[in-house]
Amino acid sequence: MNLQDEKVIIDIDAPDNIPRRFAFLLMKDFTLLSFASAVDALRIANRMSDKTIYSWLFLSEDGNPVSCSAGTSFNVDNNLIDLHRDDTIMVCGGINISETTTKPILNWIRKETRRGLKIGGLCTAAFTLARAGILDGKRATTHWENQDSFSEEFVEVNLTKSVFIIDGNRMTTAGGTSSIDLFLKIIADDHGEELANAVADQMIYSSIRTDQDSQRLSVPTRIGVRHPKLSLVIQMMEKNIEEPISPSVLAKDVSMSTRQLERLFRRYLDRSPKRYYMELRLQKARNLLMQTDMSVINVALACGFASPSHFSKCYRTHYDTTPYRERGSKSSRNVI
Repeated sequence: MNLQDEKVIIDIDAPDNIPRRFAFLLMKDFTLLSFASAVDALRIANRMSDKTIYSWLFLSEDGNPVSCSAGTSFNVDNNLIDLHRDDTIMVCGGINISETTTKPILNWIRKETRRGLKIGGLCTAAFTLARAGILDGKRATTHWENQDSFSEEFVEVNLTKSVFIIDGNRMTTAGGTSSIDLFLKIIADDHGEELANAVADQMIYSSIRTDQDSQRLSVPTRIGVRHPKLSLVIQMMEKNIEEPISPSVLAKDVSMSTRQLERLFRRYLDRSPKRYYMELRLQKARNLLMQTDMSVINVALACGFASPSHFSKCYRTHYDTTPYRERGSKSSRNVI
């Protein structure tokens, strides 16, 4: 088949056919997959439409090359310049997002958004947008591993578990391949579903997700067990970390006895419901210790522990270190 025959013709007459320009701000240690997926979707849209309908430029805080989290360095076109009013900013985040979110970047984001520019955050960059104060009252998303710390710090943001969110002129993604989903949506809105589908085909992307799709695998898939009552109990546990529900109440809610629930967890997960619940709470605690500046006491309370001493004892038993030592090692690790 002739490749030319597969192209989608976009009927836009000059001089109105001005490419929509995206300005990608590359933050130090940005995630390569999220960034590359977005740019390549735009590149393929140009190719499949046989027109330059999109253009882009790369920025960094100081105009110098930026390294992604995989270690590869990328040249950029400019520093934090004044953009055109019809440009769209895409902030590319990654690991160590708290440290790489600097005052110059925050000031630039605030200035450009006051001028009316659309802005998006790829991967963990929702943190940067929230820190700039431009997500207050908005729906947003970020990588599932960072949701606990994000929701604790930015209470004015309506955080969701979606793969991407568009709320007015604000856009956020969950990271990874969710950039593809967001940009396919942008392309469809700009030039129609036919072009977006053609781009998806070129990317061998056969399952296009919407903002209604959740970023994480379902509970049965994650735990490798397809038992409806077990999945329901685990969902209830995950939604009630700060105020844990007793095994007897959990069992009653799924029309089981406490003993039946115990047997169910033993059979499929080789642990008691109480133990599994504790592991969920400790995992959230570890995320908060590593990703936020919350005090150990506040972390304990956020994870359902009545006292710091009980929290410390449980944490040491599970992770073979204390919460205070874990917090002390934070600076030596790659924290998202």
